[in-house]
Amino acid sequence: MSRLTLFFSCLFLFIGSYSTNAQVEKQKQFLTHIGVQDSIYSKVLNEYRTLYIQVPADYHPERGKKYPVAYLIDGEVFLPTLSDVQKYYSGGFTPEMILIGISNAKHRTRDLTISKVTEMYGMPFTQETGGANNFLDFIATELIPYVETKFPVTNYRTLIGHSYGGLFTIYTFLHKPTLFANYLAIDPSLDWNEQELVSTAKRKLLSNEYTGKSLFMSLSGQLHMQNSKITIDNVMQDTSDFTLFARSNLSFRDTIQKQQPSGLNFNWKFYPNDIHGTVTFPSLMDGLISIFRWYQMENTDKINAFDTSKDELYNIITYREKKLKEHFGYMEPPYPEELLNMSGYMNMDMKQLEKAKMYFELAIAYYPQSANAHDSIADFYEAQGDISNAIKHLQKATELSDNVYYKDRLATLKKK
Repeated sequence: MSRLTLFFSCLFLFIGSYSTNAQVEKQKQFLTHIGVQDSIYSKVLNEYRTLYIQVPADYHPERGKKYPVAYLIDGEVFLPTLSDVQKYYSGGFTPEMILIGISNAKHRTRDLTISKVTEMYGMPFTQETGGANNFLDFIATELIPYVETKFPVTNYRTLIGHSYGGLFTIYTFLHKPTLFANYLAIDPSLDWNEQELVSTAKRKLLSNEYTGKSLFMSLSGQLHMQNSKITIDNVMQDTSDFTLFARSNLSFRDTIQKQQPSGLNFNWKFYPNDIHGTVTFPSLMDGLISIFRWYQMENTDKINAFDTSKDELYNIITYREKKLKEHFGYMEPPYPEELLNMSGYMNMDMKQLEKAKMYFELAIAYYPQSANAHDSIADFYEAQGDISNAIKHLQKATELSDNVYYKDRLATLKKK
């Protein structure tokens, strides 16, 4: 395999292997090991609430890196699925995130429904309902501050919910839109209380500000429990209770598309081959890819092309830097340190020295506390016979890390 082919292959394989291989040593005793259990006492809810925390594969809090965070309703059920999606797609399609699974095993209907009802579809409904406002208060005033104190997270947040959790997600989107950047509502129960949120949306969407916000909604293919002739094309003409769930979802979608809230990134998807109980899996995958479409790498063909100039590569990298800052609201390195370093070494091998130096220098600029970044550029300078600059960067590496490797290498270089 030629060096150029190797470079091309590694760039695309890096994203998948980087996150997967890092977990192998940690999981020797487990086939699946997802989520560390935690809990928080809520004064708002007057109870303890169980949490399940999943950190990224390269999680090293001592490095000072901060992560976006996703809050998942029914975390005890759906965190393994969300973690699997992130394992395959984070890095290239979605950012690495800390995942917070909120348990709703107790008081689920109370916490996730938006108003009190005593009747559903003409039948008595005796469960406690209407606690969504309290549950949202718990998340906003207790859970988020707790997570931001205990974990290295940013204020860039995503909320994800299914069914009643999807109803709660839409409720939050309408009533507290600035709390999260992204909302992922999976088969949401928008039929609740005679389509209450559909009516609310017609008012709220006109008054709320949604610049920089994303909403992904899905609908499962279970449109009518008893009539297979009901399809996505004719369901809105049916007036029976059997289709109220689907019609509510479609009415909400149509309201958003008609009003076109300023700045909102909205996507909706129908899953004809899934039912309410299975639609979560494809919705998590498609939803995350949709709301983070802006995060995906661009111009990979030019990055991989041998004849792309250093200046053009630099412009591609700095464009991505500006794009990420615009969406996140804070500075975020455009590429992982490992990818910048790997690109530097590959360009060294291909005698593309200006490009190699650029990649090594960018690794230091974006990761100034990395001893490895300074060690890598020391390799570059040593290969060019510039021992003075190699020593300077190795000296910096020893200041940043007490790893004996850097000290030994520095001593060896000083003897040359």
